[in-house]
Amino acid sequence: MQQATRASTEPLSLLPETAVVGTEDHENAPAIVVRADAVESVLSTLKAAAGYDHCACVTAQEYGDRFETIYHLRKYDDPTDELSVVVPTLHDDPHSESGAGVYETAAWHEREAYDLLGITYEGHPDLRRILLPETWQGHPLRASYNQDKPQIVPFREHERILEDRRSGPDTMHLNMGPHHPSTHGVLHLRVTLDGETVADVTPEIGFIHRCEEQLCQQGTYRHQIMPYPDRWDWSGGGLLNEWAYARAAEDLIGVDVPEYAQVIRTMSAELSRILSHFLAIAAYGLDVISEFTAVFQYGIRDREIVQDILEDLTGQRLMFNYFRLGGVAWDLPEPRETFFENVRSFLDDLPQKLEEYHDLLTGNEILQLRTVDTGVLPPSVAKEYGCTGPVARGSGVDYDLRRDDPYGYYDELEWNVVTEDGCDNFSRVLVRLREIEESARIVDQCVDLLEGWPEDERTIQGNVPRTVRPDRDAEIYRAVEAAKGELGIYIRSDGTDTPARFKIRGPSFSNLQSLPAMAEGETIPDLVAAIGSLDTIMGEVDR
Repeated sequence: MQQATRASTEPLSLLPETAVVGTEDHENAPAIVVRADAVESVLSTLKAAAGYDHCACVTAQEYGDRFETIYHLRKYDDPTDELSVVVPTLHDDPHSESGAGVYETAAWHEREAYDLLGITYEGHPDLRRILLPETWQGHPLRASYNQDKPQIVPFREHERILEDRRSGPDTMHLNMGPHHPSTHGVLHLRVTLDGETVADVTPEIGFIHRCEEQLCQQGTYRHQIMPYPDRWDWSGGGLLNEWAYARAAEDLIGVDVPEYAQVIRTMSAELSRILSHFLAIAAYGLDVISEFTAVFQYGIRDREIVQDILEDLTGQRLMFNYFRLGGVAWDLPEPRETFFENVRSFLDDLPQKLEEYHDLLTGNEILQLRTVDTGVLPPSVAKEYGCTGPVARGSGVDYDLRRDDPYGYYDELEWNVVTEDGCDNFSRVLVRLREIEESARIVDQCVDLLEGWPEDERTIQGNVPRTVRPDRDAEIYRAVEAAKGELGIYIRSDGTDTPARFKIRGPSFSNLQSLPAMAEGETIPDLVAAIGSLDTIMGEVDR
């Protein structure tokens, strides 16, 4: 079911010869190697003339003789048309031109590369650490980094926040978070108020950075990496995260997944999506309507039903660890009839429950007043920040990797991509509620298929080598449509059974970066509604 994703070599003809120094062939797309002082002109040309309007991810890494930045470019209209722009820099003094002037989303990605690897991006609008404190010594992803060196991070003494940071005599600086129920995790917002209006908001992240990429780089492909993806998004999207890693690794080593296992993956992934969306809807009721509402109680009630189903299937309620390279860990639970009964019972009750959600949420005048025409994110701005998932589709961006870059069993089933063109907080709520309906359609069709699947053809895993060692210097970027958007994985192999570089492109990272564009010019209550509408999970942002 995998679809080849290739870009043509035509973009090369659009670029000046002096800018391009070579080409490479990554597993997912061709790559153009460009000079470090030609990044902005190359990216501008590829965006304007070649149509690469989606900077999905930026990966930085170290080699023995150089540092390297890779801009993973795609098209919102056709994500299978991919191109990698590789920018090598000197090892002793890594400097590169910034791409943030072309793609807004590159700003945070480059800050992360600066923070963890020490690559300086000239022309960057705000080049400073993003995950670690500014007082941190050294760059942890460098081979020369001394992990035993103690880090003493002092308080910044005598910092006069109101005097030094306010933009005028009538403005006030407000710290929101990092421990605050409305920030959906350990997120710190530096908010500047002009009266009751938000004049500026700067998200500060990194409070829950857990070195997930480094942990994956120390684990073996076959057995030790798969338990980690569940921990990136603990809201229920764990199986979708597992699929992101599985898709990248399987394509890297050329493993085919049996059709039966693809159906099980698709069914379980959509149940995982429903699990995530229920929590998003439940929490939004708390954010916007009141402290503790029927919406929250209903959302948790319905999540429990789905969690019971997934517990029967995977053995766990939160950190599922069910996918394996080449398929899934085990078949459906016995007796199968009871499992199918439980799934169908949930699906049969869902339409009436969704009507109740619409009565309580979308039909609620208070919620309408708080969300209609607030948190506005035009489609062009959403694309600039690399937004995906319900955030982008709530702005009318018709982008869904399940359809546009097919994997699993999605292209064999009947379902629709949900979009709303209101571009506001209300539209993002509508998208998630309607996506629960579409996920239920997918699950229903999968159950039909699994019920009638011949017993002697129920193969749950393909032929995977006992020890997985991809070819040396093989590189791949693969993504799936997770509950919050495009979840991508970049892997570079060094020929061993552990990755040389493992990069996680969490959708919440790019979606959260768009918050200032949504919130500036609005009020504090609107800011709270905008944060909730993003459905951000900080474990996925910070990794």
